[in-house]
Amino acid sequence: MLPPRKNLYERYEPVRRPVEVAFWIVLMGLQAVFGTMVALVDMRTRAVPADNWEVVTWEVSSHLVLLLLVPALVWVERRLSPLVRGHLLRFVALHGAASVAFSLVHVAGMFGLRAAVYALAGAHYDFADWAAQWGYEYLKDVRAYASIVFGIWAYRLFLLRLQGEARVLDAPEAGVVRPAGIRAEPGAFEPSAQQEPLSEPVAPPAPQRPERFLVRKLRREFLIAATDIDWLQAEGNYVGLHVNGHDYLLRATLTDFLTQLDPATFARVHRSHAVNLGRIKEIEPLDGGDARLHMHDGTTVPCSRRYRDALRTGAGAG
Repeated sequence: MLPPRKNLYERYEPVRRPVEVAFWIVLMGLQAVFGTMVALVDMRTRAVPADNWEVVTWEVSSHLVLLLLVPALVWVERRLSPLVRGHLLRFVALHGAASVAFSLVHVAGMFGLRAAVYALAGAHYDFADWAAQWGYEYLKDVRAYASIVFGIWAYRLFLLRLQGEARVLDAPEAGVVRPAGIRAEPGAFEPSAQQEPLSEPVAPPAPQRPERFLVRKLRREFLIAATDIDWLQAEGNYVGLHVNGHDYLLRATLTDFLTQLDPATFARVHRSHAVNLGRIKEIEPLDGGDARLHMHDGTTVPCSRRYRDALRTGAGAG
C-alpha cells in the first residue's frame, strides 16, 4: 500500500521551525541595518554627533533584544487568542499589560547590552534617567509589540487554513420527551383517574458521540471518521487529530474532546496525548516507568507512568 501523498502543509512541517527562526533573524537583522543607516545620517545633523560605533551599538542592542523576545510573544499570542466576542476589554487589557512587560524587558536588556559594550570600549553608558526615557521608549515598543503580535497571529491563521480545521459533524441531539398530559397513541394503556400511573425507572440515554468530522482545507471539504483517528495531541486551544498520516486541528481542549469519544476506544496516555487503542502496534518500556507507544502509522507517542495502568486496562478490554 502506497503511503498517503503529503499535502503542502505536511511538506512544510519538517522545515517549519528553521524557516521561522531564519525569518525572524533576517527580519530583525534588516531592521537593524536600515535603522543604523538612518541613525548615522541623522547623527550628522546634530551639534554633538556620537561615534559610529555608538550608533551601531544602540540599534543592534535594541533589535537583538527584540529578537530574543519573539518566542515570548508567540506564547502570549497563543494564550490570549482567539479574541472572544464580549471579552474585548479584557483582551485589550491583557495585551496592554503584556506590552508594558515587553517594553520593560526590552529597555532593561538593551541598556544592559549597551553598558557592556561601552565598558569594553573603555567608556561609560549613562542610563541614570532611564525612568524618564522609558515613556518615550514605550511609545516605540508598543508599536513593535503590536506589529510582531499581529504578524504572529496572521501567520498562525494562515497555517490553520493550510493545515485544515475540523469540526464535529454529528452534533449530540437531545432526547425527545413526551410532555405530561399528552395522550398516548389510540389503543395504548391509559391510567384511570383513580389509578396511580406506573413509575418505572428510566435509564439515562447513552451519550451521543460524534462519528464523523468535517474538515475544511484550502476551500475543500471532506469527512473523516472518528474511528480513523490514530492519536490526538493537545496544541494550545486546539486538539491535533492525526489521521492516516495527516494532521487536522479541532478547536477544543484535549480533556473536553475526550469526553465525546468512546472511552473503550480512546485513552489518554500523557498530559498532552491520547491514542486509539486499536492503533497501538507496540509498547516500549522506558526508564522511570514511562513508555513509548509505536503506532501502526509509524509514529511514536509518549506514555507517562501515570497513565500506563489505564492503558493496560483499556488495551486489555479492547
